[in-house]
Amino acid sequence: MSQLNAPIVDPASVDAAIENRFCVRAFAPTPVPRQTVADILRVAARAPSGTNAQPWQVYVLQGASRAALVTQVCAAYDAGAADPQLAARYRAEYDYYPSQWIEPYLGRRRQNGWSLYGLLGIAKGDKDKMHAQHRRNYQFFDAPVGLIFTIHRVMGAGSLLDYGMFLQNVMVAARARGLHSCPQAAWNHYGSIILPHVGAGADEKLVCAMALGWPDEQAPVNGFETPREDVERFTRWLD
Repeated sequence: MSQLNAPIVDPASVDAAIENRFCVRAFAPTPVPRQTVADILRVAARAPSGTNAQPWQVYVLQGASRAALVTQVCAAYDAGAADPQLAARYRAEYDYYPSQWIEPYLGRRRQNGWSLYGLLGIAKGDKDKMHAQHRRNYQFFDAPVGLIFTIHRVMGAGSLLDYGMFLQNVMVAARARGLHSCPQAAWNHYGSIILPHVGAGADEKLVCAMALGWPDEQAPVNGFETPREDVERFTRWLD
């Protein structure tokens, strides 16, 4: 059977995997089998890419390698919070966010941040609790699997578009297997620590990280749901 006529037996399940994907911020310690991660990455690699360049490179951290990276990056984050000069040493290699926020994006960002902090009981201005919650990023939110994604420095901006489709495939394939994930740009500031740790070459740069595992079903933070704009708000129909 060719790709042209292969049936999608259960379209509702495909839609459900997409619609029920969200950023889990508390994971259970239950291990994820290596073969399951390999299957997810194999499926995800069907993502389209310009000229079939397939610009993704993935490092899977579990066990001791994951724990060691968490220790190093948490220490750097804590030190940077205490000394801004130390924090300035750690810079992302590309701008994930705009240098100046405008509406409607600024409003959505604020709603997202304060809704999450409100759920967690973190008051505006409570820097210690904010620091602790942000630090959870560098623990992969306790997920047993941490994924590090890199790209060759020679690749252009279009390859990041390709990469985004690959990352979405990873998350949807994970949901199809009952797993959850959280894509994380927070790690991007610490490429100088992460890349040597995973053995990345000098010709690679960090794209992002991702937490992967089974959700902690008792954690209140996993009840956080972000809204989406209605189709008619972001679509123009031209006949």
